[in-house]
Amino acid sequence: MNSFNLSRWQAGLPGFLLPAVLMLLGGCSSVSYYSQLAQGQLQLLHAREPVADVIADSGRDPALRERLTQAQKARDFASEHLHLPDNQSYRLYADIGRPYVVWNVFATGEFSLDPVTHCFPIAGCVAYRGYYNQGAARGEAALQKLDGKDVYVSGVEAYSTLGWFNDPIISSMMNWGSERLMTLIFHELAHQRFYVKDDSEFNESYANFVEQEGTRQWRAARGLPPQTLSESQRRDQFTQLVLDARDRLKLLYAQPLSPELMRERKVGEFARLRADYRQMRDTQWAGDTRYDAWINAPMNNARLLPFGLYDQWVPAFAALFKQVGGDWMAFYQAVEKLGGLPKDERKAALEQLMARA
Repeated sequence: MNSFNLSRWQAGLPGFLLPAVLMLLGGCSSVSYYSQLAQGQLQLLHAREPVADVIADSGRDPALRERLTQAQKARDFASEHLHLPDNQSYRLYADIGRPYVVWNVFATGEFSLDPVTHCFPIAGCVAYRGYYNQGAARGEAALQKLDGKDVYVSGVEAYSTLGWFNDPIISSMMNWGSERLMTLIFHELAHQRFYVKDDSEFNESYANFVEQEGTRQWRAARGLPPQTLSESQRRDQFTQLVLDARDRLKLLYAQPLSPELMRERKVGEFARLRADYRQMRDTQWAGDTRYDAWINAPMNNARLLPFGLYDQWVPAFAALFKQVGGDWMAFYQAVEKLGGLPKDERKAALEQLMARA
């Protein structure tokens, strides 16, 4: 993507679908869609090779071999210290020859912030459709636009199959900084450890907490200083700016206005978001332009969907981790207990943990 990486919020789960493809084919569009998912997943599986073989091959790119060597240290740490699954995931490497492994298509109504959802076996309902081919994703986006939808196509560098397959480190992940690559392993293995169907907010907040706490412990174990707060603070400030704009749009769309006036005010809200961003950038961030590309791109409702959806419960999981004395096994047991509650009860329990946090 651009300098603002949203992949951790919107990583797709198309790999889940391979075992169920034959059950789900019904109608030409279903055949086409699920066939491309199956083909894309199979191509990814075929491209895998042991990381150890890549590292041992003196003919391979030295920078790649070094990155993979460091990633394997993080992979060992994940299982040995964070008690995450000890399997072949992220002990394999796949060169896919393209910048993204999948492209996700998000869509909303013209005057709505509710996503068009799509439901799949195991993964449950999600707010996008994933495509292994960029042209196919753009074709889907064009059809949604013809239907009057706001649409956003986002490239994704990695996704998890939640343990159905041994997920590889993918060449599309090599553009990340070294630590981001390593800590993504914590995040994706957390999904393999536990996942609740039809509750993306719970799943991603839990995995994000494991990633954050795992990164803190990883750095401490290696004698590295704690991460500086400036980058995360700016990310949080930017996210809040977008969430504020989304709240204003929700209020706007609830008003009994004509479509013409609604469109005019919608444009005004996006202009306000850009103006608020530039003021924050210039007065508080000393001109840091890392989010310029995202804010200056064409804006619509669908572009706002990922923000805040997948990290809202992170403080609740932090409180839970503290409650069990920082014991990872006790933490996972408590997470599983929460995940087993009915959704309303689970949300109430998370809200109680948020209050303690």
